[in-house]
Amino acid sequence: MNNIKVDCVLDAKANLGEGAIWSVKDQMLYWVDINEGLLCKYNPDNGKNIAIDFKKPIGCFALKNNLNVILALTDGFFEFDQIKKTKTLIDNTESDILENRFNDGTVDINGRFYAGTMAINGSNISENAKGSLYCLEPSGKVNKTMGGFYTINGLAFSPDYKTAYVSDSAYWIRTIWAYDYDLIDGVWSNKRTFFNTKNVAGRPDGGCIDSDGCYWMAGVSGWQLLRITPQGKVDMTIKMPVEKPTKIAFGGSKLDTIYVTSIGQDNITEGTAKQQPNAGGLFALCVPGVKGIEFPCYG
Repeated sequence: MNNIKVDCVLDAKANLGEGAIWSVKDQMLYWVDINEGLLCKYNPDNGKNIAIDFKKPIGCFALKNNLNVILALTDGFFEFDQIKKTKTLIDNTESDILENRFNDGTVDINGRFYAGTMAINGSNISENAKGSLYCLEPSGKVNKTMGGFYTINGLAFSPDYKTAYVSDSAYWIRTIWAYDYDLIDGVWSNKRTFFNTKNVAGRPDGGCIDSDGCYWMAGVSGWQLLRITPQGKVDMTIKMPVEKPTKIAFGGSKLDTIYVTSIGQDNITEGTAKQQPNAGGLFALCVPGVKGIEFPCYG
C-alpha cells in the first residue's frame, strides 16, 4: 500500500531505535536507543520525548502495572522505579558472557517476559550461534527457553496466545518461525517456518500482532513493513521513508496508530543519507480498519 501516509513524529536521530511498547496506562510510547543506553518515553499529545540514560546497552524491556520498567541490560535483568529513579537487580542473566547483549523481547498474557540475546558485534556465518531466548517468570526466576540464535528478533504472540513467533535476522537465515505455545506452562513446541524473507526486501526485525492475528514485520534494510496473515502470506506492504525500520507497536487511545522505530544515519547504506534525512526517527501511520491489541505487563 503506497498510499499510506507515514509521518516522522519525532526526529530522534537515534543510533539504534528499538523496542517500542505502547503503555495503555499512561498513554505513552516507550522505546529504547539500544547502543546509547537510552530508555525513552514519547508523549504524542505534546510531541515531547523524555530519555533516561542507563550508560549501557538496553536490549529490550517490559512494563509493570505500576509503570516500573523491567530492563534487559548487558549484566542482566533489572527493575527500574520511575518514581524513585532506582534500579534493582533481578537476575544477572548472561552477565558472564561479555560478548553478548539482549536484543528483543515480548510478554505473554500471564506476565512472563521473554528476552533474547545476541553477539554485541553481530554474527558471522562461520561462527556458532551465540544467542539464546530466556524467560523471566513473574516470580523473578529465569529459565533458558532455547538457544541457537544469531540475531534473535520478532518475538510476538497470537491474540489467543496459542502461537508464539520468533525470528533470526542474520542475513543467511532471515526467517520467522512459529511455535505452539502452552500458556499455562510457558512451553514452546512444534517449530515450523512461518515466513522466509529471502524473496522480499528486508530482513525480519521487530514484530507485533494486530487484532486480526496478522503478524507485522519491520523489514530492516528493506524500506518497508509487511503484514503477514496467520497462514504465512503477505497481504500488505507499506513503504517507509527509512531504509531500516526496526520495531512496530500499535498505540493511541484506540490502538489504531502504528508506531515504528528506526536505525540512524551512522548505520545506513552509504550514499542514502539524502533519501532518508529522518533515519533514526520515530514514525507513525494509520491503516484503515487495522488496530492492535493491548501489550501485556510483566508480573
